[in-house]
Amino acid sequence: MDIKPIKTNADYRATLKEIEALMMAVPDTPEGEKLDILVTLIETYERKHFPLDLPDPVAAIKFEMEQKGLTAKDLEPMIGKRNRVYEILNHKRSLTLKMIWRLHQELNIPAESLIKPSNPAHA
Repeated sequence: MDIKPIKTNADYRATLKEIEALMMAVPDTPEGEKLDILVTLIETYERKHFPLDLPDPVAAIKFEMEQKGLTAKDLEPMIGKRNRVYEILNHKRSLTLKMIWRLHQELNIPAESLIKPSNPAHA
């Protein structure tokens, strides 16, 4: 097994091709183990070179609302009265720590997304 670190974009592309050729490898075989190692290398390279930015808190809430078919009324137990929910959704008010905790607990929105400063430009 000849495995090297991924240092350049060319290394990255070559490793992706190698992974593609190994996609049908059986687990616990030399090919399967090589696939596992290469995927780990790719994930590490991508995390360093292509970091994903967390969504705006309001965008994260709206996404969860859409995915779960929720309305503003459904957010009242987590945020407060309906007017407070609309203030949050329209970037007129920031989330409090209590709101963040409840949204994280109830909707499984990553806390990291909810504590990020809101960006009204994403509205």
